[in-house]
Amino acid sequence: MPTLAPLVRDITPSVVNISVRGRVKEDNPLYRDPLFRQFFEVPKQLEREIHATGSGVIVDAERGYVLTANHVVAQVSAVQVTIKDGRRFTAKLVGRDPGTDIAVLRIESGSGLKSIGFGDSDKLEVGDFVLAVGNPFGLGQTVTFGIVSALGRTGLGKQGYEDFIQTDAPINLGNSGGALVDTEGRLVGINTAILTPGGGNVGIGFAVPINMARRVMDQIVQNGQVRRGHIGVSVTDAEPAKDGTRRVGGAVIAEIVAGSPAEHTGLQKGDIVVAVDGLPVRSAAQLRNTIGLTPAGRAVRLTVERRGAPSPIIVEVRPRLDADRAANRRAD
Repeated sequence: MPTLAPLVRDITPSVVNISVRGRVKEDNPLYRDPLFRQFFEVPKQLEREIHATGSGVIVDAERGYVLTANHVVAQVSAVQVTIKDGRRFTAKLVGRDPGTDIAVLRIESGSGLKSIGFGDSDKLEVGDFVLAVGNPFGLGQTVTFGIVSALGRTGLGKQGYEDFIQTDAPINLGNSGGALVDTEGRLVGINTAILTPGGGNVGIGFAVPINMARRVMDQIVQNGQVRRGHIGVSVTDAEPAKDGTRRVGGAVIAEIVAGSPAEHTGLQKGDIVVAVDGLPVRSAAQLRNTIGLTPAGRAVRLTVERRGAPSPIIVEVRPRLDADRAANRRAD
């Protein structure tokens, strides 16, 4: 009979359960009521202890690196990782990036850990089969199966840098940080969110593409944080043409920051960026993500269409500073 059992046996040792402990501020609405504060003594700061579970993926067994979702390990004091054979490890937080909801943990290496191989999320297509592996509701390791339902999802309000893979492989609370895997057993995404009116799975789950997660991880491992870059442009998605046809992909430059790398290299309002370093640009959000996750000081090769003619433009990525953000909050 057709079965995915051999594939599941191969990938599940790389997916871990994560238990966290921490303290969060208690926000009681009564404490903000002036009448209540007049008659009762209000504590300056009330905290409560939390215990939660999530998932993670071993991506480097030799160094003990585990990828997970940032919201799983944010504001916690202790993190414990349990692998499939039942062994438990105290994990160290290497770094996290709220903008992409990615975090990197490190556990003791050289202990018979097994890492999973990376896939190429840029090659995913709608309709591809995928498996989601994680720890829903703290039940223990669980595998679900479905397809890629959509690509490049944005506007969910979850993170600042959104380019989600949407899948109907059932994802529930506790799956966050777990693996989205293709039928070759390669990691193509880190599960991060569900869209549901009632808190349970309704066939709409989201994962951070592994190509984005790897770029975040590389910076966290090297610097302890993500140092984002910019070139000084504001971009929008391409509008339909006057004849009603619609461009497939591309990002239109709407504004250029004075004195920015974009201005110095001759980019102009109305230019359409169709590729970065040879990779096609699907949308304005994808271009923002690509530039934002490019280390400062590196040059990128933009393919730009101007009045219908494509041309290459080399532009240096500069550090994204608070002053830059204040000058143009949507500039990249």
